Amino acid sequence: MLELDASPASAVAPPPPGAAVAPPILELRDLCYSYPDGTVALRGLTLQLAPGEKLALVGPNGAGKSTLLLHLNGVLRSPNGAVLIDGAPIDDATVRRVRARVGMVFQDPDDQLFSPSVYDDVAFGPLHMGVDEAEVRARVARALDQVGMAGFERRMPHHISLGQRKRVAIATVLSMDPELLALDEPSAGLDPRARRSLVGLLRTLPQAMVVSTHDMRMAAEVFPRIVVLYEGQIAYDGPTAPFLADEAQLDHYGLERP
Repeated sequence: MLELDASPASAVAPPPPGAAVAPPILELRDLCYSYPDGTVALRGLTLQLAPGEKLALVGPNGAGKSTLLLHLNGVLRSPNGAVLIDGAPIDDATVRRVRARVGMVFQDPDDQLFSPSVYDDVAFGPLHMGVDEAEVRARVARALDQVGMAGFERRMPHHISLGQRKRVAIATVLSMDPELLALDEPSAGLDPRARRSLVGLLRTLPQAMVVSTHDMRMAAEVFPRIVVLYEGQIAYDGPTAPFLADEAQLDHYGLERP
């Protein structure tokens, strides 16, 4: 554990006296996970995320970041520990509702863009939730507008740039009206202009976020709170600025300076 103040509460301004405290949108309770080959990926993770809070998840390759993200909407489920969304554990009875509330965006947008048009990809989730056609159209229009892709409805996803596909991938989860976004390496592979555009988008979205990234500049620019995973454990959970200012700790965990 770092010598810095690593209290999770220190990353978020305390509520004024007497104010109601919203329950966490996400809670991990002693979450552990091992893959079928015996590889231990997560070792007793415990944390909470408040509604609207933005958290950067960092650490070297193999630290468990992607494994953690896949637990947030039930892609992976462990019998050891618990993941709670809005206070409810993810299980067979809740997983469908959880996947509407937690929008998962993979590192490669081609993993979730498979339809013949941008419109069809963004409409896919609401349609399969049984949303009526007029509301689907409204959701698609709203989601594409949020990510700056209005007017691309009839474009073929594989005919647009990587940065544009990443924005459409985010729109596919925004159309589900999620409360929490889980993004895996969203800035990977982007040129500087597309990266700046993505940073601006993430700043403006109101949802709570857990974003796995090696992009320390993005962590500094967007995320007030940072969690460092190291060998499947939380090595630091607290304010982003003091952690990124500690060059010795960045070197220790194999992270680039912002």
